[in-house]
Amino acid sequence: MQTNHQTPALSLRGVSKHFGGVRAVNNVTTDIAYGERRLFIGTNGAGKTTLFNLIAGDLPVSTGSIQLFGKDVKRVTTTVGPEQEYFLVKKEDYEARQDLILTGRTLFGAPSAKGQELEEHYFGVIRPEVSAFMKELDEELWKLGVPAKTKHNEVAPCQHELAPIYDTTNVAIDHNLLTMEMMKKIAPKYGLVCLQHEKPFEGVNGSGKHNNWSMSTTHENLLDPGDTPMENLQFLVFLAAVIKAVDEYADLLRTSVATPGNDHRLGANEAPPAIISIFVGEELEAVIDAIASDSPYAGPVKMKMDLGVDVLPKFSKDTTDRNRTSPFAFTGNKFEFRMPGSAENLSDANTILNTAVAKELKGYADELEGAEDFTSAAIALIKRTIRDHRRVIFNGNGYTAEWEEEAARRGLPNKKNTPAALPALIDPKNIQLMEDFGVLTKIEMESRYEVEMEHYSKIINIEALTMLEMARKQLLPAINAYMSEVANTAASKLAVSEAISVRSETKTLTRLSTDADAMSDAIDALQAAVDTAEAMTDESAKAVSFHDDVLPKMDALRAAADDAETICGEDYWPLPSYSKMLYYV
Repeated sequence: MQTNHQTPALSLRGVSKHFGGVRAVNNVTTDIAYGERRLFIGTNGAGKTTLFNLIAGDLPVSTGSIQLFGKDVKRVTTTVGPEQEYFLVKKEDYEARQDLILTGRTLFGAPSAKGQELEEHYFGVIRPEVSAFMKELDEELWKLGVPAKTKHNEVAPCQHELAPIYDTTNVAIDHNLLTMEMMKKIAPKYGLVCLQHEKPFEGVNGSGKHNNWSMSTTHENLLDPGDTPMENLQFLVFLAAVIKAVDEYADLLRTSVATPGNDHRLGANEAPPAIISIFVGEELEAVIDAIASDSPYAGPVKMKMDLGVDVLPKFSKDTTDRNRTSPFAFTGNKFEFRMPGSAENLSDANTILNTAVAKELKGYADELEGAEDFTSAAIALIKRTIRDHRRVIFNGNGYTAEWEEEAARRGLPNKKNTPAALPALIDPKNIQLMEDFGVLTKIEMESRYEVEMEHYSKIINIEALTMLEMARKQLLPAINAYMSEVANTAASKLAVSEAISVRSETKTLTRLSTDADAMSDAIDALQAAVDTAEAMTDESAKAVSFHDDVLPKMDALRAAADDAETICGEDYWPLPSYSKMLYYV
């Protein structure tokens, strides 16, 4: 079937190729319509093979241009706009907490009576010292060539966000790393400290780094749904490639956001779950479903689409608020990868995403370049991709247990912690991807796996040892001192008269004594678990032990200490409370 398009499928304009003084192809100009067959005849050495290699992109043209989809495209690049979330706390509070200094997060801390439920911080005025910090940050970043686009409060108290102008991926990542360093450098000038840990406060929303990703030429965004059928077709080809890449390499993409800090955030009803899925919006999902089922499409505006003919429909961008529980959300002309944590270097995530999409696009190019009818072949490719990989598309609430069950039925991986996620680095399928595209070798992938496992163990070990030191040297002595004060008060009351009630003192002493005993037992258990894990020589087994055995012991110690904090006198408790740190004036 030959289709009738104003724009040719392939257009050559003055294409020439020189090899030194030899002109293999000389000034070829021709248009090839969609579905048209063209025969090239010539003797040996006439340049037929060279011309085909030029069209395929295997050789660069010396002069002229070759256009596909009616466009002269020299290069396709990915662009990224990394949103950076962070906390600002008072420097004096930071310096009073050994856990923040050594680990970046609070290992102890009872919840504040007021959390983030009112969201008035999010919608409120930025604190004057924070506003001054942001102003200087903007100025210093501009000097470094990093223009910031937006800055505002975030949902959690003391939490803020900075979003830069989009740029090519390598530049954007470099700019983000500069931004993080400048945040930490400038904050102390205003009596503040910048916390970039993914979860500095238990029970309070953590900080992410949303990776807004797209593909572009020098002229257009390739993920922008166009205004014409041909532009729609181009968009759907690139969309299908992303869907397939994310589905096939979800396990590898998950490794790029696997860190000890991010484990506290993912799936905590404040960030996406560990299950990687794609949100596309209702209207685009309707288009996708119509394609997959070979059925007519009727979107919200009731525009009909018949997939039996040679065009795809014009459809509008999703204008609704994206599903904020989605790890990988299409937001009009880009994908927002929401899983990375605030402390992460985005190089891994974008390297994996770019390589996986490149692999799929290469396969598409090989298939379409040999097609007799480009349009029909492209539509067939899109249909096949969607039917094979429809499982990864999910527009519902990712926080629910029902989604976990549904994801399991679909066969989507759900690696909830770092030691469980990292083995994907040494999966033969993933090693093959990286080797095929010259990104990493098998040895390098295996090395990264071992290093990341070792790093996980070291982080948890530091946190556990910090907890032990704080509990032994700060918290238990504080509890005992306050218990002594309460006991002396009770004794003084009884010395005046045995008829005076000491019931409140007794209740306080009983509860604090229970907490102190629980802390003492938890300290012993945690120390034993750390010793056992540290004695292991296999890094994989050690990381699993730190996750399965050490972390629960840390939770038990924290639970007892946090309960004691709610009873112990404020003057006795050595750590600034959550209320003081989050609601400073």
